[in-house]
Formats: sequence, structure tokens, C-alpha cells
Amino acid sequence: MHIKSYVKLTKPGIVMGNAITCIGGFMLASRGEISWGLLLMTLLGLCLIVAAGCVSNNFIDRVYDGKMERTKNRPLVKGVIAPVNALGFAAILLVVGSAVLVTGVNLLTVLLSLTGFVIYLLFYSFSKYRTVHATLIGSIAGAIPPVVGYCAVVPRLDVGAGLLFLIIALWQMPHFYAIAMYRIDEYSNASIPVLPVVRGAKATKVQMVLYIVGFLGVALMLPLFHYVGLLYLVTVALLGLVWLGMGLKGFKCPDDKKWARKMFLCSLVVVMGACLVIPLSI
Repeated sequence: MHIKSYVKLTKPGIVMGNAITCIGGFMLASRGEISWGLLLMTLLGLCLIVAAGCVSNNFIDRVYDGKMERTKNRPLVKGVIAPVNALGFAAILLVVGSAVLVTGVNLLTVLLSLTGFVIYLLFYSFSKYRTVHATLIGSIAGAIPPVVGYCAVVPRLDVGAGLLFLIIALWQMPHFYAIAMYRIDEYSNASIPVLPVVRGAKATKVQMVLYIVGFLGVALMLPLFHYVGLLYLVTVALLGLVWLGMGLKGFKCPDDKKWARKMFLCSLVVVMGACLVIPLSI
């Protein structure tokens, strides 16, 4: 059955990242009154749908993955799992995940999750081989999980849901650009038009700094609208400023790949810190 290979198809790291932002959104909407059963159902349903998207993406990427060092050993590239079996696995994950959200959460979370699935699968997965703007499309899909977590508690789209969407969408851009910069050779060899390949390191660094500024501006609006308190304000401001400072140093850094790797790691600290501090700052 190659169970480990099927698990690899789901891209556990991506699933976990989406789960973390979903928890952040859930905690923000819960206002300290947490329903652990509802949280579990939300996470289970969302993660299954995200996993379905990742498996489907593996199917679409199987030819290009063979051209990149970090992806050349994926199950579909090595032939460990047949493409038709991968599609069947994705379909099962999608149906079960949707059923969990329908029966255990609410209809809005299903619609949001499926919207993210469609954007990721039909728009991002194909556009990333054609346009430098695919990263922006991917950030839209990636910003939906925190909104799903929020709407599991508050079944409507309001200011809080909108801010969460913008925060994660803006955060993802410099996060993904950092990945593209320190793996630029692989993307170039696979003819994937990421920003560093198409426009160079300097243009990418400028974009990263601008998006970090945008992230900070929107993230600090949560306390302005009284969703969170001082602890969140101080924590996110400090983390964001450190990230911004590191981004500005990149213009003088002689080793772009080493700098980009640090930016990537810093971006993870920023998003995890922001999500973790939310329940402590309600």
C-alpha cells in the first residue's frame, strides 16, 4: 500500500502550516470561549481538503518535479504510486473533508475550503508555469484557512475574517519569495518563472520589503478594531520589525541564498508567533 508514500503526497508540512493559521482564526473568533470539539472537527475537515489539494498538485507537478532536486524523489515521480491512484486518493480526501465540515461545523466553512481548493488546484497549480504572478494567486488560496477557522465559530464574513485573510495573504508573499530566492537554481532549471528568476534578486527584495510593511500595517489593525489586546500588539510589532529589518539588510548582503534562507525561517517565526499569541491576548 506504500502508506508512507501516500502520506508524502499530502505534503504534511503544508497541511500543518494551514492548520496553524486555522487555529489562529478559530481562537480569534472564540474570544476565550473555546469549543475543543468544534476546533477538532474544523481542523480535521480543513486538513483533509488541504491534503486533497496537495495530492492533486503532486499529480499536476509530476513531470516538472523530476527536474528539481528537492522534488525529484516524490512518489509520483519515482513511480511508487500510480497517477490514477493518487487522483482517487485526492477525491476520497476531498469528499471526506467536505462531509466532516458539513456535518460537524457549518456550510460556510465548506464553501470557503472548497474555494481555496479550486483556486489552488485550477489557478495556482497551472499558472505557476506561465506567470510570475502565480505566487499572488497561491497566497489567496493560502489565506483562506484562517478564515475557515474564524467562520467555524462566527458563521459569517466580517471585518475580523477580512483582516485575517489579508494578514496571511500579505505574509505569504515574502515567505514564498524567500523560498524562491534560496532555491533559485532549481526553479530556473525547471523553467518555473518565479520573481527572482524573471526579475532578479533586487526586484524581489524590494517586493519582499513592501509586502512586509503591508503585513505589519494590516496585522496591527486587529487591536485597532479591538479583536486583540496589548500583548498581541507588542509581540507582532516586534516580530514584524525584526523581519522588516532583516529584509532591509538583504540589500547589502553578499550571499542572497543564505539571506533568503534566514528570511524564510524568520517568516515562520512571525506567523507562528502571531497565531500563538492571539488566544493569550483576547
